[in-house]
Amino acid sequence: MADNRFDREFVRAALALATRNEVDRLLMVSDQPLLPQEIRGRPIKRKLVYAVTSEALASQLVARKYQAVVIPPYSYTRVERIKVALVACQSEGLVHEGDTILALSGQEAEGGLDTLVRIRLGDEEDEPIRVDSLDLGPEFSSQVVEALLHVAMEIGAQGYEGHPTGTILVVGDSISVMEQSRQLTLNPFLGMSEVDRNCMDPRIRDAIKTFAMLDGAFVIREDGVVLAAGRYLQVASKEVKLPIGLGARHSAAAAATLESKAVAITVSQTTGTVRFFKGGEIALELHQTARRV
Repeated sequence: MADNRFDREFVRAALALATRNEVDRLLMVSDQPLLPQEIRGRPIKRKLVYAVTSEALASQLVARKYQAVVIPPYSYTRVERIKVALVACQSEGLVHEGDTILALSGQEAEGGLDTLVRIRLGDEEDEPIRVDSLDLGPEFSSQVVEALLHVAMEIGAQGYEGHPTGTILVVGDSISVMEQSRQLTLNPFLGMSEVDRNCMDPRIRDAIKTFAMLDGAFVIREDGVVLAAGRYLQVASKEVKLPIGLGARHSAAAAATLESKAVAITVSQTTGTVRFFKGGEIALELHQTARRV
């Protein structure tokens, strides 16, 4: 796996640290599994979890009695790859609050592991937003919801070109949501192939931040495919009860989740606060700590 002496020593040092009692998991974020001789003699197999981009490779690893999760094959930074892998591990119940994790990552194009991160789940301010407490249905991808929550937080903090921006991201039950909405402006995602408009791709998340300036909502499928931006949600419900001060954007998001099986994420233009709606109610509220607009 490692190409030169320094690379081999780097990996060996990480494996040695992983044998310590303080470490609960060794997370290998790479499509190039360790060679048998690199593991031989080290009692780390029970701690080792691979995060790979291929379902076939994950199946091969599981068949060899390793633990493995699959992450999307997009061009992430090293640290972002680790964050995505951690969310996948949390979804599979492979890591838990309080665990100490050593994560090895690198740039796949370069073919080597060059980054080692120590994480204690629950202690980091920049840890991935936990979505397991939201009780999402099996049709939802926790990785997609986590990625969209982070995008929403960035929109709330940064706005667009220095101006505060608010938006709605409606996720799931997309056929019903599209039927209960209409296009306000030209849909910037129209005509793109599905593989090129998935929110797990960092480029599409950047596009969402840019198009948040458009009036209307984003409609996103459970698997992360962005179907439209600039949709007017034609839903209303007398059963929606929101805290005083929340306006039409939040009311529309709440009604959409009450009249369909979708969930919704709103960004307040006034405060940058991010709210997650499910079943017509606020299930999660995230406040900005360092707003830059």
